[in-house]
Amino acid sequence: MKFETAAIHTGDRPDRTYGAVTAPIYQTSTFAFEDVGKTRGYDYSRTANPTRKTLEETIARLEGGKAGFAFATGMAAETTVIHLLKAGDHIISGDDVYGGTYRLFQNVMTSFGLEFTFLRMNDRKKIEEAIRPNTRMLWLETPSNPLLNITDIEMAVDVARKHNLLTVIDNTFATPYFLRPIEYGVDLVVHSTTKYLNGHCDVVGGAVVTTTDDLTEKVQFLLNAMGTCQSPFDCWLVLRGIQTLPVRMKQHQKNAMAVANYLEGHPAVERVLYPGLTSHPGHEIARRQMKGFGGMVSMELKGGAETAKNFLRRIEIFALAESLGGVGSLVEHPATMSHASMPKEFRDKIGISDELIRLSIGIENIDDLIDDLKQALEAD
Repeated sequence: MKFETAAIHTGDRPDRTYGAVTAPIYQTSTFAFEDVGKTRGYDYSRTANPTRKTLEETIARLEGGKAGFAFATGMAAETTVIHLLKAGDHIISGDDVYGGTYRLFQNVMTSFGLEFTFLRMNDRKKIEEAIRPNTRMLWLETPSNPLLNITDIEMAVDVARKHNLLTVIDNTFATPYFLRPIEYGVDLVVHSTTKYLNGHCDVVGGAVVTTTDDLTEKVQFLLNAMGTCQSPFDCWLVLRGIQTLPVRMKQHQKNAMAVANYLEGHPAVERVLYPGLTSHPGHEIARRQMKGFGGMVSMELKGGAETAKNFLRRIEIFALAESLGGVGSLVEHPATMSHASMPKEFRDKIGISDELIRLSIGIENIDDLIDDLKQALEAD
């Protein structure tokens, strides 16, 4: 099946029990055994659940992976993956990753003996120089959050394979509609399904897609042992959203390109970060490895941090809120919101300035969005 068809028909759909065309919500904690030691495939919803299974099969199919797993949040997915490692292991991570990822790595997992190096993943030599005898994993984001930097996945995977490292990529921004990292050799794909996969800002969730039997077995064990799975109802909400993912992503990108072009020509804007612009340093790599450029646009305003804050106070259609990827447009200030957990010195070092604003471009009428940006940029 093609992507658009698989998003709707993967898994047990229509349901074999009564023919429901929408996956039923198996809102149960436990399942009755047919006999001692004999089930009908399910025994306890932490271990597996039919609604969750349909979601997991759908995400795995869309990513082109071996198996999928659904988690309570995106951070639950990341926490589970990082537990594939052990004390003393070293991880090389992109420096401009999501603030929650940085917090998990630097403020939590270091207490359990893991070591981290954060660097810009655009230089093969720098990545190789950061590899130690105990390095076990490369952690990638592309496009990155919030600077929208692009990593050459083939280059990173080649480095990882030469040094026997596990590669993990956060594909939340691009989604499998625009980027399928497994086709480039990535071992594990993680998602915050809260974002584009759900697409309606009404649930939190995460996902992991594996590529081998060994990784599948290990992730399933950790999910069950740690209890990081997603609830049946929340799985159903993500499933509902995925059915319209292709249609939504086309409109997100169309609007984002129009917004980026508008902002790039506005005198109040210092710079625009969007991989669809030819001015973006990662444009050619993104064009080569992605089907589209996504719906996220970041920008820096002239006039300092106070100018940025005034812009945020004036914007109307764009809701000032955390998160991204919903049908409605959102705006946020990384330094005080999504990346506030990063020390200011580190933010300054990697380029997350106080003037930086991140826009999640929705699917509203583009004229309304640009008019809103115009009035917020030009108000006296």
